[in-house]
Amino acid sequence: MGRQSAKTARGSTKTVRRTVKKGAKSARAADKEASKSARSPVGTTTLPARALSRAAPKTVPKMMSAPKMIRTPSPPMQPVAAHEIVLQSHKYQVGEMVYYTSPTFGRAAATGSYTVVKLLPSEGDDYQYRIKSSGEAFERVAKESQLDKI
Repeated sequence: MGRQSAKTARGSTKTVRRTVKKGAKSARAADKEASKSARSPVGTTTLPARALSRAAPKTVPKMMSAPKMIRTPSPPMQPVAAHEIVLQSHKYQVGEMVYYTSPTFGRAAATGSYTVVKLLPSEGDDYQYRIKSSGEAFERVAKESQLDKI
């Protein structure tokens, strides 16, 4: 192979590379155009440029662009009657005498009779009370499950 034919072979290889690069570049541009057309107004959608071969973009009716969402009604719910709603309240009232049983991890001396001083909000399922013994100078907080009527 002569010197001239080698250059010609290299030259044709370069030409092929350029053509491939241009094709890739035009494909990227076509993809960009397709993504822009995807944001087109709601009645029409343009097809991707690769599918059109170099022709002007055609529009497709909306009904072919995406499947329609099917909405189903939610299952029926039974209404809750007002007489069925149970409102719990404190079992003991302020000033009432109660018997307090201390928890097992606390001091055993705390068990005894107390007076309810204040009603406190519930902690979980159990209402709380502020109670005071006549033999102590301070008040305690007790759960309803720790108290009994005297």
